[in-house]
Amino acid sequence: MARLAQTEGLTDIQREILSTVRDFVDKEILPVATELEHRDEYPSRIVEGLKELGVFGLMIPEEYGGLGESLLTYALTVEEIARGWMSVSGIINTHFIVAYMLKQHGTQEQKDYFLPKMAAGEIRGAFSMSEPALGSDVSAISSKGVRDGDAYVLTGQKMWLTNGGSSTLVAVLCRTDEGHPEGTPPHKSMTTFLVEKEAGFGEVRPGLTIPGKIEKMGYKGVDTTELIMDGLRVPADRVLGGETGRGFYHMMDGVEVGRVNVAARGCGVAQRAFELGVSYAQQRHTFGKPIAQHQAIQFKLAEMATKVEAAHAMMVNAARKKDSGQRNDLEAGMAKYLASEYCKEVVEDAFRIHGGYGFSKEYEIERLYREAPMLLIGEGTAEIQKMIIGRRLLEEYRIQG
Repeated sequence: MARLAQTEGLTDIQREILSTVRDFVDKEILPVATELEHRDEYPSRIVEGLKELGVFGLMIPEEYGGLGESLLTYALTVEEIARGWMSVSGIINTHFIVAYMLKQHGTQEQKDYFLPKMAAGEIRGAFSMSEPALGSDVSAISSKGVRDGDAYVLTGQKMWLTNGGSSTLVAVLCRTDEGHPEGTPPHKSMTTFLVEKEAGFGEVRPGLTIPGKIEKMGYKGVDTTELIMDGLRVPADRVLGGETGRGFYHMMDGVEVGRVNVAARGCGVAQRAFELGVSYAQQRHTFGKPIAQHQAIQFKLAEMATKVEAAHAMMVNAARKKDSGQRNDLEAGMAKYLASEYCKEVVEDAFRIHGGYGFSKEYEIERLYREAPMLLIGEGTAEIQKMIIGRRLLEEYRIQG
């Protein structure tokens, strides 16, 4: 077991889960990840393997067929998977945000119907807040849900859905003005709809189109899509929690889990970059000795390892805070911000250690170099995290009188 990024105080069950996942990553993901990524191929066999391991039910309560594990266990699992291939952790993350939102906020009927199928991986989740024109400004959402008898009619265009094609359940945030007087703040007139659909592309149910995969610089394999709603009818019993106007709170609660996940991904990718850098530095010779014996390279390795360790510690702290039932938006924002920035820096240092070979598609570091930037913008940009952190600090340290 590596010295870095160890977590104290884990139970025997947690250690067993993480050991099993690490073995799976080493045997089933790392040997094929770069080849699949270069082909932009969906990792079907890997996903089936994760289903068999029970990973899709990791945080879903045992009463619904899941393992009932904590956010910490989930985050450490994501860290291991991202060490193998970050795209696979994205497939799981969106699924879990939807499962978490259902567990925390769903009606009993919604939980009974969706969670057992989600735990088994039969229903796969995606969630959708962003739109083409709004970026991180969630309050500017223009997609609408209008009541029509015993259903709502949804219209609008969504953007950046991870799992948009492969998912069969999408939690979609729309504006619903029903029952809200004029002048109601935007965040109090939003509703989360649970939209069931067929997997695939094109018109996946009447009024709902998934146009196709968005071509990306990195984060390949996983499908990232748009979602177009044009007169999409959703039954009223598929409003998350059965009450309109609560969607913003549902999504923000889910995103806190998502930010811990992105921090965990950053930790996993940084760990892999360090492993590649420290290994290559001992094999490559210049001026008659391995480059690891040059002080300049040792300084790089020292900085990289310190960043790996610091990011891991902050991620674990944010997960444990959420597990304890406390508000963790400050810790999740800090962990996501630090882990994504440090990941980018550790990957770049590993890339530099590889020299010219880092630029070659033959070497794994090339893939990591293209994947790391996604973490700087996913689940809210670094600038959004700093804004959240700053506001929370001012709440905590407000001067009296």
